[in-house]
Amino acid sequence: MYGDDATIGQILTAVGDTWAVVGLSDNPERAAYRVAEKLRRIGKRVVPVHPKAESVHGEQGYASLAEIPFPVDVVDVFVNSDLAGGVADQAVAVGARAVWFQLGVIDEAAYDRTRGAGLLMVMDRSPGREIPRLGLG
Repeated sequence: MYGDDATIGQILTAVGDTWAVVGLSDNPERAAYRVAEKLRRIGKRVVPVHPKAESVHGEQGYASLAEIPFPVDVVDVFVNSDLAGGVADQAVAVGARAVWFQLGVIDEAAYDRTRGAGLLMVMDRSPGREIPRLGLG
């Protein structure tokens, strides 16, 4: 298990309210779109990060984490596992405080690197499932 309840709860409640969601597009059929809605319902600012830099839920999109002109607290990763490690490294580089790899996104080396850099990390879990499970929204 890559993320105990204490770490999950800390990321969802105490780390900060600005979440960059990598892979978020304006397609309501995608899991990232639905998770972003749940994050917004519990008071998070959701910043879309997608190559198309689409605006989603009224928030301007950016093509990369490096392009976001303000601090990001959590980087939520909806990309394939083979790309996730690079996103985690970018999260460290931009000064994020936590990284969250979604269900099915697994990169143990990236997990170790990210934790080694001092960030909180959850892997292979969904905040969309954890929010109601922990009674947060």
